[in-house]
Amino acid sequence: MASGARAEVVEAFDINDVANDVYEHNFGHRPCQGNIQTLTASDLDKYKAHAWLLSPPCQPYTRQGLQKHSADARAFSFIKILNLMQNMSHPPQMLFVENVVGFEVSDTHDQLLEVLSTLNFNLQEFILSPLQFGVPYSRPRYFCLAKREPMRFQNVSFNNKLLRTPMCLSQTVNSTSQDSDNRTEEELDPVCKPVKDFLDIVYPESKRCCCFTKSYYRYVKGTGSLLATSENVKSVPEEKLGISSLKELGLRFFTPREVANFHSFPSSFCFPDHISLRQQYAMLGNSLSAAVVGPLLRYLFAEA
Repeated sequence: MASGARAEVVEAFDINDVANDVYEHNFGHRPCQGNIQTLTASDLDKYKAHAWLLSPPCQPYTRQGLQKHSADARAFSFIKILNLMQNMSHPPQMLFVENVVGFEVSDTHDQLLEVLSTLNFNLQEFILSPLQFGVPYSRPRYFCLAKREPMRFQNVSFNNKLLRTPMCLSQTVNSTSQDSDNRTEEELDPVCKPVKDFLDIVYPESKRCCCFTKSYYRYVKGTGSLLATSENVKSVPEEKLGISSLKELGLRFFTPREVANFHSFPSSFCFPDHISLRQQYAMLGNSLSAAVVGPLLRYLFAEA
């Protein structure tokens, strides 16, 4: 699906060769590649971009990681960008930040809010999942939307709040689909947990699957759901699962195209021929849900 946001991308940045190959293959433009910590305020000023969309490395904030937050070297580039904003002649007027759940309780998050306050931004924060937009996929993520004064959000009553439903998006004309659900991720999917702390198995009739990570296809535990393909086996209760029953389920990995569908990528999206299967899964595991990002961008860009 397309985001529906009316905007022109003036530049993209990524240090990963494979990610840039995929971007160029689908959009016809190769992102600026290199360490963004070498950028200066004047480098960023020349783009005169009205909005920045930022998705910094998530490893400093994941539950499985060391949770070193701003002390993790992988957080330095984002902190550098925040510092540069304060020295720019033409800082962005709008900001979109995405990360894993857990970022919102980090000291990096505190630094983000401090910079936005200094630069007179109004902000609204969300933790949203594709499940809340009619997609059977559990992938809760943190989002921060910010607008610089005198710009305003259409729903100013949600300023400086962390929302766990897309309620304010559904109140905006043409901002989201009619399929959005104002229940929280937990209310929609209270049991997206691996079977016996090992596998998450879904069936063709299932209403959700678990989040796919960049390690999907390389590992099984905690990396995403497996699909049971056998037509002769009904859903097996967790307490009755054994090695023999697992074999009978006819388990398989979801294909990269199927994972892209869960991310609501358009049918035109594809990988260059030289991208390996492992690399395809890694790129998808690091991706965002278009079903969630689209309404958020339309809401961010909407005039009050």
